[in-house]
Amino acid sequence: MALDAQPVAWFEIPVSDMNRARAFYEAVLEVSLQPLDLGENFKMALFPASDHRAGALMQANSYEPSYQGPLIYLGVDDIDATLDRAAQHGGKVINAKMSIGERGFVGHFEDCEGNRIGLHSLT
Repeated sequence: MALDAQPVAWFEIPVSDMNRARAFYEAVLEVSLQPLDLGENFKMALFPASDHRAGALMQANSYEPSYQGPLIYLGVDDIDATLDRAAQHGGKVINAKMSIGERGFVGHFEDCEGNRIGLHSLT
């Protein structure tokens, strides 16, 4: 991998209730997620993709929402508005928008499934 390459190509957010989680993320991020049913115990809802990089909500027997493990950051235009929508739709604000210097701003919320999710913006 080149040093300037973006290493993240795919992410998965574990969910227990796909319908609830899909509605939550569509409302909070103001996007449409594409459902993909791969069998009785394996469901996905795909986030919009760009530059061959994407992610999905994942519901399967081996996926369990939690605060444990890696923390992903979703890029948004307005962290405050996104955190407000998260709280309005069953999530919880963990950390309000804060500066990380020349790299922009971050904020964190707990989603409707119990996952910790980061937000990032340049402004």
